[in-house]
Amino acid sequence: MAATFTRLVGACLLLFLCGCSPGYYIRAAYEEGRILWRRTPIATVLAEDGVTPEVRRKLEMVLELRDFAATDLRLNVGGSYASYSQVDRPVLLHVLSAVPKTSFEPYTWWFPFVGRMPYKGFFDGNAAREEAGSLAAQGYDTHIRPAGAFSTLGWFDDPLLGRLLKLDRVSLADVVLHELLHNTLFVPGSVAFNESLANFVGKRGAIEFFTRRQGPESPEARAARREWREEIEFSGAMMELTRCLRALYAEPVPDAEKLSRREQVFAQSRRQWAETVTGTPQHRYASFSRTRLNNAVILQSLLYVTDMARFEELYQREGKDLPRAIEAVRAAAPDAEDPFDALPEPAAAGTSGNVAGSAATRSYELCERP
Repeated sequence: MAATFTRLVGACLLLFLCGCSPGYYIRAAYEEGRILWRRTPIATVLAEDGVTPEVRRKLEMVLELRDFAATDLRLNVGGSYASYSQVDRPVLLHVLSAVPKTSFEPYTWWFPFVGRMPYKGFFDGNAAREEAGSLAAQGYDTHIRPAGAFSTLGWFDDPLLGRLLKLDRVSLADVVLHELLHNTLFVPGSVAFNESLANFVGKRGAIEFFTRRQGPESPEARAARREWREEIEFSGAMMELTRCLRALYAEPVPDAEKLSRREQVFAQSRRQWAETVTGTPQHRYASFSRTRLNNAVILQSLLYVTDMARFEELYQREGKDLPRAIEAVRAAAPDAEDPFDALPEPAAAGTSGNVAGSAATRSYELCERP
């Protein structure tokens, strides 16, 4: 732990030299230090009395996921998720994003090692709300979302946080594989690519994990496949919605007119999404039809679901071999001007990547004329 503390202090000092806010990084270093200090090997936790059968099952699964990620997916696992850390707060991190009202060029924060980021995490909710208020006063749309996990990109051996044990097994597997992908590949300054790739690997990896261990028709394998289909569907809707809004924002009309018309687009997109998920109330994005939208809300969602159809197309072209698909991205993405250029275009309209396209395209008609 002394070495860990030294690294935390060293990282914090480097951040100060880069001109970052001392108070922000001191708090971040303190909170990360608490998480790391509380780590207990999962094997030790499993040996204790009083562990409930459900918790035991999930902890054992996390150890299996580590082996699966390292051996089958060839991810950089290291010491991540070999330990457990209890975090008492109901919300681990408050993630703030800010976007102008008539464009999708986000407000960004610069951080060493990872470059510019279109969001900023706060351990203190009041601090997040204070900065959001300041940005809103400058005319930005803002959004704060809770986050239950994050990756230190392999700098430290990230533990399994106690609150993640509240997730069902499919969601837990998704989160663990998602974060382990960040250990393996992170392209500085390409947040949407990094998060969408990790989303793809988390969900496709969960399908393979449960299929191999329980069979393709097991309840958890079927649930994992359903979640991936819903992710592709939502991605299609969000891609079309942002395409519509970008077209609107590029028009040579006053901002007041753009803001009025974007409210029409928001309302129409919510109605069409409600029609899309009719009959599937358990759809993981069913609540989108009731969400109060602004550019920050939309962009925050899009960071995690950009071009899901293209990731799926890559998987299909690599013979439905997930490790090969991951390796193809690792080989091509870091050297590409835009890492999404390393992905193929979807084969054709009407494939699984476009299942939401028809509904979203109708909303685009709202942007075709003043």
